[in-house]
Amino acid sequence: MQIKLSFFGAARNVTGSRYLLEAGGSKILVDCGMHQERDNRERDWQPFPIPPAEIDAVLLTHAHLDHTGMLPKLVKEGFRGRVYCTDATADITKVILLDAGKLQEEDAEFKRKRHEREGRKGKYPEIPLYTQEDAKATFPLFSPIAYEQPVKLGDNIEAVFYDAGHVLGSANIKVIVGGKKSRRSILFSGDIGTPNRPILCDPEEGMDADYVLVESTYGDRTINLTEDVATELAEVINDTERAGGNIVIPSFALERAQDILYYINQLQMESRIPHLMVFLDSPMAVSITEIFEKHANLYDREMTELVNNHHSPFRLPNLKLIRTAEESKTINHIKGTAIIIAGSGMCNGGRVKHHLVANISRKRSTILFVGYQAVGTLGRSIVDGAKRVRILGQSYPVKAKIVQMKGFSAHADREHLLEWLTGFKRAPRRVFVIHGETEAAQSFAELVREKTGWNVTVPNFLESFTLD
Repeated sequence: MQIKLSFFGAARNVTGSRYLLEAGGSKILVDCGMHQERDNRERDWQPFPIPPAEIDAVLLTHAHLDHTGMLPKLVKEGFRGRVYCTDATADITKVILLDAGKLQEEDAEFKRKRHEREGRKGKYPEIPLYTQEDAKATFPLFSPIAYEQPVKLGDNIEAVFYDAGHVLGSANIKVIVGGKKSRRSILFSGDIGTPNRPILCDPEEGMDADYVLVESTYGDRTINLTEDVATELAEVINDTERAGGNIVIPSFALERAQDILYYINQLQMESRIPHLMVFLDSPMAVSITEIFEKHANLYDREMTELVNNHHSPFRLPNLKLIRTAEESKTINHIKGTAIIIAGSGMCNGGRVKHHLVANISRKRSTILFVGYQAVGTLGRSIVDGAKRVRILGQSYPVKAKIVQMKGFSAHADREHLLEWLTGFKRAPRRVFVIHGETEAAQSFAELVREKTGWNVTVPNFLESFTLD
């Protein structure tokens, strides 16, 4: 049976994961992600490389927008198959797609008004890429499955999901093609997590496959994750509390916000920080936190023990879950020190901007960054030492203490990626290095060749391969 593999995204770039597998008359799309790099956004407006109606099924590795964000457009343009993923991924993806649809609608309206005012047309049409209703249209297509439970996709084609340890419900997906005498397996890594992270189980070890697609987000660097995250976080909180300011934490809604709550809970249980008010000010993060509680069966041993002993970090007595804008506005009128966790993680939108306005010019307050800050974002300007920043149309001096912690990474670095690959039960026929900028992908590919002698390829966007 001939197998064809095509790379429709995340090839020599980090976002827009989409891989088409064709075998035995079936066409299976693994991930359907949105491009988030400014230079590649036009790809999302272009027609899909094949008509969506021809695709038989979609497999999702996890819920992040760069792996799921184009599903509504795929469905709007004709896809009618099933979307297979873990139960947790299905729940989280629905929240993320609804929010993305809302943002698309708001962006389109903003562009329309601006272009009307300026008397010109923009590069992209003044319509949403998709709407909230388009997002809802994807929901009936989801077919949740459990880890290690094979799902039949066609004649002599099945898929199995394994825990990737990246975010709740994330998976490595192995697709097995052919009968017993001529079987071939293709493993899609998705994003691979790091060992010993809070809440989640470690990534599955001892995999095997004939062909492997492995991510390389951090394929060119080693991240020092040996730092004591809890101790560093305690120092920031205690120093700010003594100064009398607030701790503002720009955070992503999925995994990062929940990790922060985990460490705050740990520090309070050990009496290493005061029991300050903690505000989770993000409707999406609140919804996803509720999904975490629903899927407690996916927790690691330590988190399970906390929950069984009634010490869940998601039920802190001093935790306030903020949904409405009115509730959010009251936070900055509270006297004394508070911990404010708000989106977005790079400060390029969301309620965190209002908390920055209230705190960034206060010497007593701390702005604590716990995630990567991309070039061109407000968060990057702040961590790079800008003396003044523009927020919500006004200029503010940066007088607050700025701290960046790097111990919260949910991506395996170069060493952990290599460890994951070399733990395979047998050598694959070929490895494709994906989901990384060109330099990172090529650097990791060279490392794998050097250490293993395997056949390693860094594919290009829209490149296809026939697998023997």
